[in-house]
Amino acid sequence: MKLLLASQSPRRKELLSSLGFEFEVVKTDCEEILPDHIKIEEAAAYLSQLKADTFRSLIDDEVLLTSDTVVAIDDQILGKPADEADARKMLRQLSGKTHQVYTGITVKTADRSITETDVADVMFDEITDEEIDYYVQGYKPFDKAGSYGIQEWLGMAKITSMTGSFYTIMGLPTHLVYKILREI
Repeated sequence: MKLLLASQSPRRKELLSSLGFEFEVVKTDCEEILPDHIKIEEAAAYLSQLKADTFRSLIDDEVLLTSDTVVAIDDQILGKPADEADARKMLRQLSGKTHQVYTGITVKTADRSITETDVADVMFDEITDEEIDYYVQGYKPFDKAGSYGIQEWLGMAKITSMTGSFYTIMGLPTHLVYKILREI
C-alpha cells in the first residue's frame, strides 16, 4: 500500500522515516479552526480528522496519515505563536509549570478512518526572560504548538520531567502510528 503523509512538518517526516516507512508527502488544504466549546483533550484529534477529511477520495492502495499537536495549560490551548511576542507570552505561561501535549493522528483508507490521541505531561523549570529571548531569536519556534520543540535547546535545557511519549511531544506518537499501520 502507498502511504501518504499529509504534513509539512520536518519532524513528522523524520519520525515516520525512522520507523522504517516509505511515504509520499502530500499537502492538505484546510483551515485549522477549532469549534468554540471543544474539549481540550479532543482538539488534536478533531484537527487531525479535519485534515484527513480534505482527502475525499483515496484509492484502494492508499493510506493517508494526518496529525496535529496542541499544547494545553490552565484549561487553555496554546497553538502556534502568531509572532515573537506571542511566543514569549506562551513560554512565560509554561515556565515553572506542568502542561499537557496532545497529539492526534488519523489513518484513513478508502473504506475506513481511525483517529486516536496520545497525551504527555511536561514539566518546565523556570525560564528567564533572557532564556526566552535566546530561544525565540535563535530557534524561531513559530511552527510549533506552545512555541517550543522538545528536541531543541529549550527542551534540553528546561524540561525537568515528562510522563508519556517523547515522540508524542515531538509531534507524532510513533507507537500509535506503528500499531495502526501494522493493523492495516
